[in-house]
Amino acid sequence: MAAEDSVEVFNKHRALLFSIAYRMLGSAADAEDILQEAFLRWQRAGEDEVKSPKSYLSAVVTRLCIDQLRSAKARREVYVGPWLPEPIMTQHMPDMTSTQELAESLSIAFLVVLESLSPVERAVFLLREVFGYDYAEIARVVGKSEANCRQITHRAQQRIHERRPRFHTTHEQQERVTQEFMQACANGNLQGLMAMLTNNAVLMSDGGGKAQAARNPIYGPNNVARFILGILAKAPPNISVRLNDVNGQPGIVTFVDDQPNAVLVLDVQDEQIRGVHIVANPDKLQALS
Repeated sequence: MAAEDSVEVFNKHRALLFSIAYRMLGSAADAEDILQEAFLRWQRAGEDEVKSPKSYLSAVVTRLCIDQLRSAKARREVYVGPWLPEPIMTQHMPDMTSTQELAESLSIAFLVVLESLSPVERAVFLLREVFGYDYAEIARVVGKSEANCRQITHRAQQRIHERRPRFHTTHEQQERVTQEFMQACANGNLQGLMAMLTNNAVLMSDGGGKAQAARNPIYGPNNVARFILGILAKAPPNISVRLNDVNGQPGIVTFVDDQPNAVLVLDVQDEQIRGVHIVANPDKLQALS
């Protein structure tokens, strides 16, 4: 295959490959690194290795992600405070959220739940339930039997459903609740914030030891609301707030001197907030600049 054709074929599948890699790793920067490595392998691949470019590239990216997750395990264990995915702006990335399955699987809350799966479980579940690959192809990618892949999918479905029962919230509902949340925060309305939170609401904030954040999850409407208002009380006077599409849903992005300072995304269920995710680690905000 000519070099120009090789690049063209790779770029044709690039959006899919990034979608897989980002959901596997929860990091846009790491996903881009994976795609760079996959491209190098793609250029070196012989014609006898490639029956289908899409299948070949998907397999390479997935295997690289599995290896990356295994090597990242030790780093995650010593990470300061809760680890949350790197947020991405998605208003100009329609391929990432073109179906309900893709949109739901991109949310910060869902990516956090995926952390409970092993690297292979995560790969099998995503390829089957999100990207619609058949079991024969998944088996070749992860080196398992089709029967084993079916069992892995079933176990992963159960685990995810236990931690995150499926509730469909429309983009409009999410945006309305997010705007009401912003208004309550702007007014310093403690009771209003508490009323918006479910009884089992949880807040997770990721500062990575480099920004203000809670070292442990915060539980309950009273504690969550007070923590949020406490952070706002310490905010610099030149902070600005914008509503942007973050990981396929409305999110709040704060800026200081035009530099991203934090991203806050709500997990909404039945018009109430069951989860608040705040990413303040500056290393995870660089792509938002």
